[in-house]
Amino acid sequence: MTQQLTISIIIPVLNEAGIIENTLKRLKTGSDVEIIVVDGGSKDETIDLVQQWEKSGTENQPEIKLIVSSNSGRANQMNQGAAIAKGDILLFLHADTKLPPDYSQFVRETLAPPQVIAGAFELAIDSPQKSLRFIETMVNWRSRFFSLPYGDQALFLKQKTFQEMGGFADLPIMEDFEFVKRLQPQGKIAIAPAQVITSPRRWEKLGVFKTTLINQLIILGYYLGIPPIKLKNLYRGIKQ
Repeated sequence: MTQQLTISIIIPVLNEAGIIENTLKRLKTGSDVEIIVVDGGSKDETIDLVQQWEKSGTENQPEIKLIVSSNSGRANQMNQGAAIAKGDILLFLHADTKLPPDYSQFVRETLAPPQVIAGAFELAIDSPQKSLRFIETMVNWRSRFFSLPYGDQALFLKQKTFQEMGGFADLPIMEDFEFVKRLQPQGKIAIAPAQVITSPRRWEKLGVFKTTLINQLIILGYYLGIPPIKLKNLYRGIKQ
């Protein structure tokens, strides 16, 4: 009987005290899973809350580890988490994204075919707003037909593959996009037949149209060769 592959879930966080407990609670349904939370310099109670969960684990629940990073930035945080991960599979999860209850089974089954190099989930947005149904449709269409899922779709791949790819590039923005583009020539990026549910907070802050326009402009700027630090400053400036 083949031994089941283990999964390390890596969650980069920054000031997520309002949601981190619910995030950790939902992950306890996974089997043969460890959870690594990498804090990038939170000023709220995020670290304290994760430490409480770290100490309260039981034998039948996934182990929770906390890293307090001296260098902020999502790419750096995810690379640090991967560096200590013990799992055969790495899954990178945004703190405001909910995995489906049987996520560990979907991850293993999606990565099983030899031609699959990585995977991600379909996207659903936790809001009844009709315009967000269009966003979901376009994201899932892009993911399936162009093999281009983004970080909020819970990208996963084997630890060995991640190491061979050299991890995430040290970019202040677009690190998930850049990583997936490097993965594409290596094999198929499969989309699991299940949804993750992500928070609508970024669309609610500026509105669906403006948020979508900003995202597309940042992608265009990336293709035009604008330095990532300038893109990040532009992104922050527009959001503010």
